[in-house]
Amino acid sequence: MKRDVISVLDMRDDIEQLIDLAAKLKRERGHHEKPLDGKTLAMIFEKSSTRTRVSFEVAMTELGGRGMYLSSNDMQIGRGETISDTAKVLSRFVHGIMYRAFRNDMMKELAASATVPVINGLDDLEHPCQILADLLTVKEAFQDLAGLKMVYLGDGNNVCNSLMLGTALTGMDMVACCPEERMPDPKVLEEAQAVASLRGCSITQDSDPLRACHGAHVLYTDVWVSMGDSMSLQEAQSLFSDYQINQRLLDVADGRCIVMHCLPAHRGEEISAEAMDGERSVVFDQAENRLHAQKAILWTLLR
Repeated sequence: MKRDVISVLDMRDDIEQLIDLAAKLKRERGHHEKPLDGKTLAMIFEKSSTRTRVSFEVAMTELGGRGMYLSSNDMQIGRGETISDTAKVLSRFVHGIMYRAFRNDMMKELAASATVPVINGLDDLEHPCQILADLLTVKEAFQDLAGLKMVYLGDGNNVCNSLMLGTALTGMDMVACCPEERMPDPKVLEEAQAVASLRGCSITQDSDPLRACHGAHVLYTDVWVSMGDSMSLQEAQSLFSDYQINQRLLDVADGRCIVMHCLPAHRGEEISAEAMDGERSVVFDQAENRLHAQKAILWTLLR
């Protein structure tokens, strides 16, 4: 039976094993097995991306397979073919599909119609591959995840949603620190809190950055205006200025605190240049870990 990774919750039963596999593949890069020899991953992009495209293509190559880039503008879905028909046709050709979509309902429809594994490369609700890389990065810094405190600052977007689920599954406390009008999806928050109650950790919301960041081990942010968001930069700057990761917030965090950003970053907006490029930043380790985390997912789903 095929397995999809549409939500972080699709890794509920083996997220720790996937993190450990990603770490192993990272250590053994260039020397591990190539179990995907002869296999092809179709990669559908409705939203452009540097890290998602390059990391998935390199991951498939290093596992012995091939990644095939498909822009929605070059496919029949750009001319009216249904996503269901696209999924059924691609399933006859390839061994897996990575989809970077505008909408979560389209992601679910493609997964429901495909007979090969589907991986969510991002949609408007979640970003599970990013979060697996994030958890690997935190584990590299602290060895253990359980008991750590992460604070996400800024817009309660898809990354924030998936982080709540990922931290809950691994026993981390998390605070989604956002303006009241930009809090994360309430249904995802409820799901994350239900998981957290079983794992002995907490997932909460707060609109006060200084209070939220007190004693934090991880400060995490994303761009204030996501691709496809109708908010203007001027509106975002007015709404989010107090949520910038900078020395003011690092001063109240734990002394070992690390700084994370899923990129691309706008220095001087959601993160100061000092924090982005400082000794506490693991942003580029985090970016590299997209490759290793996705290799672990591909290894598990397509092998």
